[in-house]
Amino acid sequence: MDFPEKKLGFGLMRLPKQDEKIVLEKTIEMVDEFLASGFTYFDTAYVYEGSEEMMRKAITERYPRDRFTAASKMAPWKLSSSFSALDMFNESLERTGLGYFDYYLIHNLQDTHLAQCEKYGCWDTVRKLKKEGKIRHIGFSFHGDPPLLRKLLEMYSEMEFVQLQVNYLDMDSPFVGAEENLRIAKEFGKPVIVMEPVKGGLLSSVSRDLLPEGVSGPDLALRFASSLDGVKVVLSGMSTLEQVKENIRTFSSDKPLSNDDMKAIEAIRKHYREGRMIQCTSCRYCTSGCPKHIDIPLVFRAVNDLRAIGEHGRPRNYYLDLVEAGRIGRASDCIKCRKCEAACPQHLPITDLLKECSAILDDGQKA
Repeated sequence: MDFPEKKLGFGLMRLPKQDEKIVLEKTIEMVDEFLASGFTYFDTAYVYEGSEEMMRKAITERYPRDRFTAASKMAPWKLSSSFSALDMFNESLERTGLGYFDYYLIHNLQDTHLAQCEKYGCWDTVRKLKKEGKIRHIGFSFHGDPPLLRKLLEMYSEMEFVQLQVNYLDMDSPFVGAEENLRIAKEFGKPVIVMEPVKGGLLSSVSRDLLPEGVSGPDLALRFASSLDGVKVVLSGMSTLEQVKENIRTFSSDKPLSNDDMKAIEAIRKHYREGRMIQCTSCRYCTSGCPKHIDIPLVFRAVNDLRAIGEHGRPRNYYLDLVEAGRIGRASDCIKCRKCEAACPQHLPITDLLKECSAILDDGQKA
């Protein structure tokens, strides 16, 4: 199967917002810069609120169809007896204004979503749509462990590619298993699209002291992911025009990883492990079902900032200001319903972490 010649893909998950709404004008600036530089791959999903519509307004309605490639994803956990897999696909097609998807994926496959896939016929639906020409290539995005990936590739050999979470922190992670998942994909001859190469922005904020001269955190993380065998596209969820430009520079230089780069990667891994950083990617799948309206990614980011940068007022005060304004719940409000843990692709023990974070943010203990 064919993939774009240039590996950088534009993830439309973290588009610029104002008052909780995606800003069209800023999105258009980013899209135009991306396409003008020769990059073509755009990634969205049914559950990325406003993203598919923004693809239509910023891309589909402004560029010929052969100027770009488009991927979207089917969310099995959103299906029901009254809302079928075909209904979801058709809604995505209407939202994006496309006649077909170049790449279409079953989204966020892990143990908790397999039953819905079977119950609502996701596999059969994507096969049928490919035969009808409404999908060019079918695959799935994956957040499970290596044994499950092997099982799925054995059962559904017609899947043409896989989308995996890959970054240098997760290569030997017991929860992600990126290195083993890459090896299994290669064994089955499946090309890989990389998601979370900067781990939800965590690897963007690496201390300058840990980086080689002239190398930024995103640059190092993206070049690492791009260098791996079998990787065809590296997605970046870009939020600003500057991020687009920086990533374009990274992928336009084809600069290989140096010995200094690899030493820096090892130093950063050690720093994050010893610093007890919470491995949250800010995907926000955990927040919609929280009965106490706790902004879990914001809580984790505040604590990570305190641990990475040292004790200072800004992260804690920002969190407390939002709590006191009634915009979010306190970390201590958690009732341990564990809906967040069922939704978390990183398999984090969120309820335990919220208790730990509450001691820091609500009670003022040292991070």
